[in-house]
Amino acid sequence: MTAIQRFKVSKAGAPDALEWTSEDLAGPGEGNVQIKQEAIGVNYIDIYHRAGTYPLPLPTGIGVEGAGVIESVGAGVTAFAAGDRVAYVGGPPGAYATSRHVPAGRVVKLPADVSAQTAASLIFKGLTVEYLIRRCYAVKAGETVVFHAAAGGVGSIASQWLKHIGATVIGIVSSEEKAKVAKANGCDHAIVSKGGDFVEKVKEITGGKGVPVVYDSVGKDTYMGSLDCLAPRGTLVSFGISSGQIPPLETGLLTAKGSLYLTRPSIAHYTAKREELDAAAAVFFEMLKKGVIKQPAPKVYALKDAAKAHADMEARATSGSVILTP
Repeated sequence: MTAIQRFKVSKAGAPDALEWTSEDLAGPGEGNVQIKQEAIGVNYIDIYHRAGTYPLPLPTGIGVEGAGVIESVGAGVTAFAAGDRVAYVGGPPGAYATSRHVPAGRVVKLPADVSAQTAASLIFKGLTVEYLIRRCYAVKAGETVVFHAAAGGVGSIASQWLKHIGATVIGIVSSEEKAKVAKANGCDHAIVSKGGDFVEKVKEITGGKGVPVVYDSVGKDTYMGSLDCLAPRGTLVSFGISSGQIPPLETGLLTAKGSLYLTRPSIAHYTAKREELDAAAAVFFEMLKKGVIKQPAPKVYALKDAAKAHADMEARATSGSVILTP
């Protein structure tokens, strides 16, 4: 048994729905590893889980990304051993804890030059960007793309990576300050918008043609404008709903607006196979090694202050990555 502290959610709600508890953790079961956590990533999916936007069976742990050192391994685990430095993405929520169990299939070894804080602040976002721009819609050099929340954790990485590919990046942000962040990260254009008032500017930038792909993590407030930014046969990649759920969509609208494509992807489906996860992680770590992805130090909160971290993210008071440290 290992004495741990962790957050759980018994009733969906506001940030104060996070409950701080002390518990005993038994050894890992078959196929799992036990990780002593050094850093924990905070992502919008954690907020969706806490608030019940993406309902989970309750009570539940929370958090899907972290990094640390393996303390022990369960039966059948041969790819990892105690002492390995690792990071993970996905699996059962429960990252907001001092130690926890993770399915070995969701774990990757960390290169020697990647710190736990760097991994926890970037790997979920980095793997998200990898599948979004390389596999969900494969962006090519010379293409122009629109990326919402371009100064956020995912948007900052995407802007840098897209620029490296050779794309022209139009970033949508919520303030002039974040516009500066977006441009520093590689956006060729940064449009300040509080809702759907970005379409005209995108059309102006593209000479009225629109773009082949829009990446939209905002949802309700922006999805219709995102569709209007697309060129005929363009693709809307809707991968988040920070402003709320998108209402039911009449599919005929996609035809009327130019035979458009709409996808609602999940990292779980793009890293479901071990070989997919390993390949995606290898590409991400290579981008870090090459210096393509350069991030300022993450905003760090103590693990016990997770509710404050959630409140700040929901208020859009953060930019870049947010992590918790035990």
